[in-house]
Amino acid sequence: MAHELYARYPDFSEGRLAKIRSHVVSRASCAVVARELDLGQRLVKYNDGLQADELERLAKNRNVLAALLEAALGALFLEHGFAPIEDAVVAAFAGRIEYALTTYVDHKTELQESLARSGRQVVYVVLSAEGPPHERHFTCAAIVDGEELGVGEGGSKKAAEQEAAREALAKLDLAA
Repeated sequence: MAHELYARYPDFSEGRLAKIRSHVVSRASCAVVARELDLGQRLVKYNDGLQADELERLAKNRNVLAALLEAALGALFLEHGFAPIEDAVVAAFAGRIEYALTTYVDHKTELQESLARSGRQVVYVVLSAEGPPHERHFTCAAIVDGEELGVGEGGSKKAAEQEAAREALAKLDLAA
């Protein structure tokens, strides 16, 4: 993805390319691509070791879908090498590239939008702020329906909230 983005957008700054690449290959994006490729249903169809209800649950799980996609891409790379699969991988992620270019969302926004669909909200609370003003270290929590769903740390309140939101997204299994 980095190779494609660099070639496609040579005038973008390194920081902008890194943010786009990070979003395009995120767990949430990989889960979206896996759904588009119907990997969850392929898992159900070709698995004979798990109970049907457990298999259906796994086939819809964001983390499982992302892992399935990563495993499939890894297997293709090992079998065929980089060049033969590059165009197909880029094509599979084309929608995610466009999404990242036009409506990039951070973890906090992703969590807020996902919760809003079910009428829920997130509140961020600073659990601690340590160190001198020029070297602060924050710990923040993402609270949903009175429950602490994610805790994050960072050199700024915003960074700690982003990490807390990322953890909450994973716990709630919400995908973009």
